[in-house]
Amino acid sequence: MTEITERFVDAGGIRMHLAEAGSGPLVLLLHGFPESWYSWRHQLAALAEAGYHAVAPDLRGYGHTDRPDRVEDYTMLHLVGDVIGLIDALGEQRAVVAGHDWGANVAWHTALLRPDRVRAVAGLSVPQLFSPRPVTAPLATMRTEIGDGFYVVYFQQPGVADEELGRDPRATLRRFFHSASGEEASWQLVVPPGGGFLDTVAEPDNLPGWLTEGDLDTFTAQFEHAGFTGGVNYYRNLDRNWALLAPWRSAAVLPPALFILGDRDVTFTWPEAKDLIAGGSTVVPNQRETVVLPGCGHWTQQERPAEVNQALIAFLRSL
Repeated sequence: MTEITERFVDAGGIRMHLAEAGSGPLVLLLHGFPESWYSWRHQLAALAEAGYHAVAPDLRGYGHTDRPDRVEDYTMLHLVGDVIGLIDALGEQRAVVAGHDWGANVAWHTALLRPDRVRAVAGLSVPQLFSPRPVTAPLATMRTEIGDGFYVVYFQQPGVADEELGRDPRATLRRFFHSASGEEASWQLVVPPGGGFLDTVAEPDNLPGWLTEGDLDTFTAQFEHAGFTGGVNYYRNLDRNWALLAPWRSAAVLPPALFILGDRDVTFTWPEAKDLIAGGSTVVPNQRETVVLPGCGHWTQQERPAEVNQALIAFLRSL
């Protein structure tokens, strides 16, 4: 059985914790919110056995990776810089970068900003979201179109979501994983008046079938250590990212690309996802394939590990 090992590296000035397995061409696996390297536990060994060096870091603000104090230290430029620093720390010139949820957003932007360092990109659950660049800043648009109750807007309040989510990390994670899972798909996205984020996610009778109590123990320990502030700070930089990334208006993701999502994922109906499903996105001109997983919710690689592994390995072998 392939061994997964853990260590720390200096990724361009940030101390980054990672899990890895195998040797060969480098494949980086970037997690989402609220997760950690552990969300890729099913892929690390499978990719290693297929002949790749699979590396899943805890991203900035998560797990045992450094957690800067300032909100403005969590911009997309910082996150992409961490990926490039990690590639350097691992002694490589290029990597395939795969990401899920916020990790997908980072993966798409790494391919956009540094195509010289990215052999190919795979996005899970979240499509590219940066073009066409909106005329107005994202938060103003969200407030106008969805309202102040939208969970992303709720996350902007300093300390509020952090305290709520961190009050009982195990309960938070249990409810979030359940509600956004394909077995339930009940996440409401909008915080009710006078309520909190946890009012948008149901209290489950049982864990989803893909998540064991031991898995939940691992995630819980990681968030008891790191808290939720780092992850929430990603959302607090949406307008700042919109301003910083203005020079890449109308730019395209040039490396070969793969997109994987479930048809019960909340992102399934987003226009950008529909474009990738149809294979007609001008922003991703070298898209090789979109894989839609029937009955799968948001936690793609955890819910359907065998199918995700198969798609990733086939994509890697096609490069």
